Amino acid sequence: MRREEKSAIIDSLAEKLKEYSHFYLTDTAQLNAADTSALRRKCFEYDIKLIVVKNTLLKRALEMSEGNFEELYPVLKSTTSIMLAQAGNAPAKLIKEFRKEHDKPVLKGAYVQESIFIGDSMLDTLISVKTKQELIGDIVLLLQSPVRNVVSALQSGGNKIHGVLETLSKKEK
Repeated sequence: MRREEKSAIIDSLAEKLKEYSHFYLTDTAQLNAADTSALRRKCFEYDIKLIVVKNTLLKRALEMSEGNFEELYPVLKSTTSIMLAQAGNAPAKLIKEFRKEHDKPVLKGAYVQESIFIGDSMLDTLISVKTKQELIGDIVLLLQSPVRNVVSALQSGGNKIHGVLETLSKKEK
């Protein structure tokens, strides 16, 4: 591969890293063609971009990108595939689901919400990471809860007051 081709690939990877806010580094070696194709279909369903990369080119792209990715450099060994996603937990959910029937992909490392996770043992932690939309939904629910309580109290209090007034009006007659 010529230097110009390598430079173009590095620039392309750096652009992808800038475009997607989360990425996972996985080992997909020893998946046969049918399993690889099934993994790519799953990635498409989850809106995840899967790219098999050379470790040296990925390292250079990470060095060019904004952010400190030095903790990920040691995991750039053997075959590496990068999963790019907008939702931080989508690749983790996909990996967990896909591994119900296959041994791979194995999580090498991940960059999610400006944090770095190393090793396959972090998969369950990454699944529990909430997306921005999920966090906004939780906040809205928390904000609605006190309002619901006040409205409910006013409505039940109104019924009590109505009952007391009705009883008092009947006594006066």
